[in-house]
Amino acid sequence: MNIPEGKKIYFSSDNHLGAPTAEASFPREKKFVAWLNEIEHDAAAIFLLGDLFDFWFEYKTVVPKGFVRTLGKLAELSDKGIQIHFFVGNHDLWMDDYFEKELNIPVYHKPQEFTFNNTTFFIGHGDGLGPGDKGYKRMKKVFTNPFFKWCFRWLHPDIGMRIAQYLSVKNKLISGDEDAKFLGEDNEWLVQYAKQKLETKHYDYFIFGHRHLPLEIDLNEKSRYVNLGDWIHYYTYGEFDGKVLSLKKYE
Repeated sequence: MNIPEGKKIYFSSDNHLGAPTAEASFPREKKFVAWLNEIEHDAAAIFLLGDLFDFWFEYKTVVPKGFVRTLGKLAELSDKGIQIHFFVGNHDLWMDDYFEKELNIPVYHKPQEFTFNNTTFFIGHGDGLGPGDKGYKRMKKVFTNPFFKWCFRWLHPDIGMRIAQYLSVKNKLISGDEDAKFLGEDNEWLVQYAKQKLETKHYDYFIFGHRHLPLEIDLNEKSRYVNLGDWIHYYTYGEFDGKVLSLKKYE
Protein backbone atom coordinates (compact mmCIF):
# COMPACT_ATOMS: atom_id res chain seq x y z
CA MET A 1 0.00 0.00 0.00
CA ASN A 2 1.30 3.43 -0.94
CA ILE A 3 0.19 6.14 1.47
CA PRO A 4 -1.17 9.20 -0.37
CA GLU A 5 0.49 12.55 0.29
CA GLY A 6 -0.78 14.07 3.51
CA LYS A 7 -2.30 10.81 4.75
CA LYS A 8 -1.27 8.58 7.67
CA ILE A 9 -1.70 5.09 9.07
CA TYR A 10 -3.03 4.85 12.63
CA PHE A 11 -2.73 2.00 15.14
CA SER A 12 -4.69 1.47 18.36
CA SER A 13 -5.22 -1.36 20.83
CA ASP A 14 -6.77 -2.48 24.12
CA ASN A 15 -9.85 -0.36 24.81
CA HIS A 16 -11.60 -3.07 26.84
CA LEU A 17 -14.99 -1.42 26.40
CA GLY A 18 -17.43 -2.78 28.95
CA ALA A 19 -14.86 -3.20 31.74
CA PRO A 20 -15.18 -3.12 34.63
CA THR A 21 -18.78 -2.09 33.83
CA ALA A 22 -20.49 -0.54 30.82
CA GLU A 23 -21.07 2.67 32.79
CA ALA A 24 -17.43 2.92 33.86
CA SER A 25 -16.13 2.41 30.32
CA PHE A 26 -18.53 4.91 28.73
CA PRO A 27 -16.23 7.97 29.16
CA ARG A 28 -13.38 5.99 27.60
CA GLU A 29 -15.59 5.07 24.66
CA LYS A 30 -16.50 8.74 24.10
CA LYS A 31 -12.81 9.65 24.19
CA PHE A 32 -11.97 6.95 21.67
CA VAL A 33 -14.73 8.11 19.31
CA ALA A 34 -13.46 11.68 19.67
CA TRP A 35 -10.03 10.45 18.57
CA LEU A 36 -11.58 8.70 15.55
CA ASN A 37 -13.30 11.96 14.67
CA GLU A 38 -9.99 13.84 14.81
CA ILE A 39 -8.00 11.43 12.64
CA GLU A 40 -10.75 11.00 10.08
CA HIS A 41 -9.44 13.80 7.85
CA ASP A 42 -6.00 12.27 7.23
CA ALA A 43 -6.39 8.54 7.93
CA ALA A 44 -5.48 6.32 5.00
CA ALA A 45 -6.01 3.25 7.18
CA ILE A 46 -6.73 2.38 10.81
CA PHE A 47 -5.47 -0.77 12.51
CA LEU A 48 -7.25 -1.94 15.66
CA LEU A 49 -5.05 -4.50 17.36
CA GLY A 50 -7.53 -6.32 19.55
CA ASP A 51 -9.35 -6.17 22.88
CA LEU A 52 -11.56 -3.38 21.62
CA PHE A 53 -14.16 -5.01 23.84
CA ASP A 54 -13.59 -6.61 27.21
CA PHE A 55 -15.69 -9.51 25.98
CA TRP A 56 -17.24 -10.31 22.63
CA PHE A 57 -19.07 -13.42 21.52
CA GLU A 58 -21.07 -13.81 18.33
CA TYR A 59 -24.09 -16.05 18.41
CA LYS A 60 -25.64 -16.75 15.02
CA THR A 61 -28.19 -13.94 15.39
CA VAL A 62 -27.01 -12.07 18.51
CA VAL A 63 -24.03 -9.84 19.33
CA PRO A 64 -23.26 -8.11 22.66
CA LYS A 65 -25.39 -5.14 23.61
CA GLY A 66 -23.85 -1.67 23.64
CA PHE A 67 -20.89 0.12 22.05
CA VAL A 68 -23.13 1.73 19.43
CA ARG A 69 -21.04 4.92 19.27
CA THR A 70 -17.90 2.99 18.48
CA LEU A 71 -19.56 0.62 16.01
CA GLY A 72 -21.44 3.46 14.34
CA LYS A 73 -18.26 5.53 13.91
CA LEU A 74 -16.35 2.57 12.50
CA ALA A 75 -19.18 1.94 10.05
CA GLU A 76 -19.12 5.61 9.02
CA LEU A 77 -15.35 5.60 8.44
CA SER A 78 -15.54 2.35 6.49
CA ASP A 79 -18.36 3.71 4.34
CA LYS A 80 -16.19 6.74 3.53
CA GLY A 81 -13.52 4.46 2.12
CA ILE A 82 -11.05 4.49 5.01
CA GLN A 83 -9.49 1.06 5.36
CA ILE A 84 -9.95 -0.47 8.81
CA HIS A 85 -8.26 -3.70 9.87
CA PHE A 86 -9.20 -5.58 13.04
CA PHE A 87 -7.06 -8.12 14.88
CA VAL A 88 -8.77 -10.23 17.50
CA GLY A 89 -7.30 -10.11 20.99
CA ASN A 90 -7.60 -12.49 23.91
CA HIS A 91 -10.82 -10.75 25.04
CA ASP A 92 -12.56 -10.75 21.65
CA LEU A 93 -11.10 -13.92 20.14
CA TRP A 94 -14.64 -15.27 19.60
CA MET A 95 -15.24 -12.76 16.85
CA ASP A 96 -16.41 -14.27 13.57
CA ASP A 97 -17.84 -12.39 10.59
CA TYR A 98 -20.01 -9.64 12.11
CA PHE A 99 -17.43 -6.90 11.44
CA GLU A 100 -16.85 -8.17 7.93
CA LYS A 101 -20.52 -8.37 6.97
CA GLU A 102 -21.87 -5.29 8.78
CA LEU A 103 -18.89 -2.91 8.71
CA ASN A 104 -16.81 -4.19 5.78
CA ILE A 105 -13.83 -4.56 8.16
CA PRO A 106 -11.56 -7.58 7.68
CA VAL A 107 -10.84 -9.58 10.83
CA TYR A 108 -7.53 -11.34 11.45
CA HIS A 109 -6.99 -14.14 13.95
CA LYS A 110 -3.21 -14.27 13.47
CA PRO A 111 -0.45 -11.67 12.99
CA GLN A 112 -0.09 -10.31 9.47
CA GLU A 113 2.60 -8.68 7.34
CA PHE A 114 1.99 -5.32 5.65
CA THR A 115 4.13 -2.99 3.56
CA PHE A 116 3.51 0.76 3.47
CA ASN A 117 5.73 2.96 1.29
CA ASN A 118 8.35 0.18 1.19
CA THR A 119 8.36 -0.02 5.00
CA THR A 120 7.59 -3.49 6.33
CA PHE A 121 5.36 -4.13 9.34
CA PHE A 122 4.59 -7.25 11.35
CA ILE A 123 1.29 -6.60 13.15
CA GLY A 124 -0.76 -8.55 15.69
CA HIS A 125 -2.39 -8.40 19.10
CA GLY A 126 0.50 -10.29 20.69
CA ASP A 127 -1.20 -12.78 22.99
CA GLY A 128 0.38 -16.21 23.18
CA LEU A 129 3.46 -15.30 21.13
CA GLY A 130 7.03 -16.01 22.12
CA PRO A 131 8.30 -17.81 25.23
CA GLY A 132 6.40 -17.71 28.52
CA ASP A 133 2.71 -16.84 28.94
CA LYS A 134 2.14 -20.58 29.41
CA GLY A 135 -1.01 -20.25 31.54
CA TYR A 136 -2.74 -18.17 28.90
CA LYS A 137 -1.56 -20.44 26.08
CA ARG A 138 -3.25 -23.38 27.78
CA MET A 139 -6.39 -21.36 28.37
CA LYS A 140 -6.50 -20.16 24.75
CA LYS A 141 -6.46 -23.75 23.49
CA VAL A 142 -9.61 -24.37 25.53
CA PHE A 143 -11.34 -21.15 24.46
CA THR A 144 -10.66 -21.71 20.77
CA ASN A 145 -11.69 -25.36 20.83
CA PRO A 146 -14.75 -25.75 18.53
CA PHE A 147 -16.50 -28.05 21.00
CA PHE A 148 -16.13 -25.53 23.85
CA LYS A 149 -17.48 -22.75 21.64
CA TRP A 150 -20.41 -24.97 20.65
CA CYS A 151 -21.21 -25.65 24.31
CA PHE A 152 -21.03 -21.96 25.21
CA ARG A 153 -23.35 -21.05 22.34
CA TRP A 154 -26.09 -23.14 23.94
CA LEU A 155 -26.14 -20.84 26.97
CA HIS A 156 -28.73 -18.09 26.90
CA PRO A 157 -26.90 -14.86 25.94
CA ASP A 158 -27.86 -13.18 29.22
CA ILE A 159 -26.28 -16.03 31.17
CA GLY A 160 -23.29 -16.47 28.88
CA MET A 161 -22.42 -12.77 28.87
CA ARG A 162 -22.70 -12.52 32.65
CA ILE A 163 -20.36 -15.47 33.18
CA ALA A 164 -17.89 -14.22 30.57
CA GLN A 165 -17.81 -10.67 31.96
CA TYR A 166 -17.14 -11.98 35.47
CA LEU A 167 -14.25 -14.14 34.28
CA SER A 168 -12.89 -11.42 32.02
CA VAL A 169 -12.61 -8.90 34.86
CA LYS A 170 -11.61 -11.28 37.67
CA ASN A 171 -9.25 -13.75 36.01
CA LYS A 172 -5.77 -12.25 35.67
CA LEU A 173 -4.81 -14.78 33.01
CA ILE A 174 -7.48 -13.23 30.81
CA SER A 175 -7.32 -9.62 31.95
CA GLY A 176 -3.55 -9.34 31.63
CA ASP A 177 -3.19 -7.23 34.78
CA GLU A 178 0.00 -9.03 35.74
CA ASP A 179 1.53 -8.14 32.38
CA ALA A 180 1.20 -4.39 32.86
CA LYS A 181 4.76 -4.00 34.16
CA PHE A 182 7.95 -3.58 32.19
CA LEU A 183 9.95 -6.77 32.70
CA GLY A 184 13.22 -5.61 31.20
CA GLU A 185 14.12 -6.08 27.57
CA ASP A 186 15.58 -9.56 28.11
CA ASN A 187 12.38 -10.75 29.79
CA GLU A 188 9.86 -9.18 27.44
CA TRP A 189 8.54 -12.23 25.56
CA LEU A 190 7.20 -10.20 22.62
CA VAL A 191 10.64 -8.63 22.20
CA GLN A 192 12.16 -12.10 22.19
CA TYR A 193 9.56 -13.24 19.66
CA ALA A 194 10.38 -10.29 17.38
CA LYS A 195 14.11 -10.98 17.59
CA GLN A 196 13.46 -14.60 16.66
CA LYS A 197 11.41 -13.52 13.62
CA LEU A 198 14.28 -11.27 12.51
CA GLU A 199 16.55 -14.29 12.23
CA THR A 200 14.68 -15.36 9.09
CA LYS A 201 13.24 -12.13 7.68
CA HIS A 202 13.63 -8.37 8.12
CA TYR A 203 10.81 -6.15 9.33
CA ASP A 204 11.13 -2.45 9.97
CA TYR A 205 8.47 -2.46 12.69
CA PHE A 206 6.82 -5.00 14.96
CA ILE A 207 3.57 -3.58 16.34
CA PHE A 208 1.61 -5.28 19.10
CA GLY A 209 -0.94 -4.58 21.81
CA HIS A 210 -1.87 -6.87 24.71
CA ARG A 211 0.82 -5.63 27.11
CA HIS A 212 -1.06 -2.43 28.06
CA LEU A 213 2.27 -0.61 28.16
CA PRO A 214 3.50 1.99 25.65
CA LEU A 215 6.91 0.62 24.65
CA GLU A 216 9.46 1.44 21.96
CA ILE A 217 12.53 -0.81 21.80
CA ASP A 218 15.19 -0.95 19.09
CA LEU A 219 15.79 -4.56 18.10
CA ASN A 220 18.75 -3.65 15.90
CA GLU A 221 19.85 -0.67 13.83
CA LYS A 222 16.99 -1.07 11.35
CA SER A 223 14.14 -2.71 13.27
CA ARG A 224 11.97 -1.52 16.14
CA TYR A 225 9.42 -3.12 18.46
CA VAL A 226 6.43 -0.98 19.45
CA ASN A 227 3.70 -1.78 21.94
CA LEU A 228 0.71 0.53 21.64
CA GLY A 229 -0.29 0.76 25.31
CA ASP A 230 -4.02 1.03 26.00
CA TRP A 231 -7.09 3.27 26.22
CA ILE A 232 -7.56 2.70 29.94
CA HIS A 233 -4.56 4.36 31.55
CA TYR A 234 -2.38 5.75 28.74
CA TYR A 235 -4.61 6.63 25.74
CA THR A 236 -1.69 6.03 23.39
CA TYR A 237 -1.68 5.18 19.70
CA GLY A 238 0.70 4.71 16.78
CA GLU A 239 0.97 7.09 13.84
CA PHE A 240 2.90 6.34 10.64
CA ASP A 241 3.37 9.26 8.25
CA GLY A 242 4.91 7.21 5.46
CA LYS A 243 8.44 7.49 6.82
CA VAL A 244 8.48 7.28 10.62
CA LEU A 245 6.27 5.52 13.16
CA SER A 246 5.56 7.61 16.27
CA LEU A 247 3.91 6.59 19.54
CA LYS A 248 1.62 9.39 20.68
CA LYS A 249 -0.75 10.15 23.53
CA TYR A 250 -4.28 11.45 22.94
CA GLU A 251 -4.91 14.36 25.27
